[in-house]
Amino acid sequence: MDIAVSERLPHESTREYVYRCLKENIMNLRLPPGSVLSEKDISVLLNVSRTPVREAFIQLESEYLLDILPQKGTRVSLLDVENVEESFFLRETIEKEVINLAVKEFPADKLFELQSNITLQELCVEEENYLKFFELDEALHRCIFEGCRKGRIWSLIQQMSTHYNRVRMLNVAGKHDWPELLSQHEDLVRAIREKNPSLAAKTIQKHLNKIRIDIEDLLIEFRHYFI
Repeated sequence: MDIAVSERLPHESTREYVYRCLKENIMNLRLPPGSVLSEKDISVLLNVSRTPVREAFIQLESEYLLDILPQKGTRVSLLDVENVEESFFLRETIEKEVINLAVKEFPADKLFELQSNITLQELCVEEENYLKFFELDEALHRCIFEGCRKGRIWSLIQQMSTHYNRVRMLNVAGKHDWPELLSQHEDLVRAIREKNPSLAAKTIQKHLNKIRIDIEDLLIEFRHYFI
C-alpha cells in the first residue's frame, strides 16, 4: 500500500494517530477515491492493533471520506459532485463576507503572514511542489478568516469540505495551473493591503468560481474518481 506514514506526535493517542495518517493520505490523494482499505493491512502498516483502526474508520466515515460496506469491506469514498456543490455554496457565501471585512480592517501581523505566505507560494511554483502549494493555499485563506476573528467559522467550513478539498487537490495536482492561482492570491492580498473592496470582490468571485469551471474537465479526465 503506497501511503505516507508519518511519525506519531507527542501526546497523540493511537486512534488519533491512525486517523491523522489516513486522513492526510486521503486528502492528498495518495489514497485516491475508490481505494480499498482493510483494518488488518492498516494495523500492520502502522504497527497498531485493529481497534484504533476500526475507530478511525468510523470517524472518517462520518466525514464522508470512507464508505464502510457490510460484507463488502471499506473503501475511500468516491467524489460526490452534489457534496462539492454544497460545500462551494457554503464557502462562497461566507468567504465573500469575510473578504469584505478584511478590506475594511486587517491586523498588521496577519497581513505580514499573508505576504510571507505569497513568497513561499512563489517558491512552490518554481519547484512544482503541489502538496506544499495546496497547504499554503489553505493557510492563506485560514489566515484571512483568523485576521477577521472568524477562525472557528473556517474550521467549521473545513469539516464540511472534504469532497470539495479533494477536488481542489486533484485540480492542483493534475492541471498545474499554479501561476493563475498564485496571481489570484496576490490580488487578494493586495486588495486587503490597499483596502480595495472592488479588487477584493472581483478576485474572490473569480478565485472561488474556478473550481466550478474546472470540475467539468475533471469529470472527464478522472471520471473513475466520481460517483
